[in-house]
Amino acid sequence: MDLRLKFDEDAGNYDALRPTYTKPLFDEIIAYSALNESKRALEIGIGTGQATLPILDTGCGVTAVELGENLAGYVERKFAAFAGFRVIHTSFESFPGVEGTYDLIYAATAFHWLEQDSGLRKIHSLLKPGGSIALFWNHPFVGRDEDELHQEIRRIYLKYKPSDRIPVAFSVDQCRKYEEALERHGFSDTVSKIYYSTRILPSQQYISLLNTYSDHRALPQEIKPLLETEIATAIGRLGGELRIYDTMDLYLARKL
Repeated sequence: MDLRLKFDEDAGNYDALRPTYTKPLFDEIIAYSALNESKRALEIGIGTGQATLPILDTGCGVTAVELGENLAGYVERKFAAFAGFRVIHTSFESFPGVEGTYDLIYAATAFHWLEQDSGLRKIHSLLKPGGSIALFWNHPFVGRDEDELHQEIRRIYLKYKPSDRIPVAFSVDQCRKYEEALERHGFSDTVSKIYYSTRILPSQQYISLLNTYSDHRALPQEIKPLLETEIATAIGRLGGELRIYDTMDLYLARKL
């Protein structure tokens, strides 16, 4: 099964628990793209619309592409009050867009599901001259060495899902690869920015959040409940709450 379709299994939980993005990040996108009611935007992989309302609130028309049938129906209802909104149930690869149509094309924690080169070529083609691309992600981190609960959760994962990969926080050094990719595909005026925030979740909310991630949902059923129970128990024993440290990276560029 395509892991992207795992997000389609529980749209309500995804909408309730997945974080949105900081207001300064949206302010940067809106200012850079000069969005207003005369502009048209395309959102790739809308999910349940965590990154959609600030764009719609500018008066900009938004077309969203979403692979999950349930998610597409969910956002169609969620944003029904906006006459300029429509959602198309398809993959971005299959989306039959017209060249030179959009003032902004953006993807919120979704672009990594696409093959980078073909994805950027298609975005470049669909943008109007002078149009903008915005790619951004949220990287949650629960692996701080100084946090006893984070380290306990790491031990639980090693017990049920052994891995040699040690979780590391997102680093600004990683930004350059996307800047270079954008420049390589004919974009200019490249900008990258980093934003930070912290969430505090009780145990059950954290377990529900884990169930919005495709790799967690895909765990073998003989392992998944045991892992979740031990994580919930650890959170209860070590204060009842878990801190999640979010790093959001934003990349903006313009089609010449």
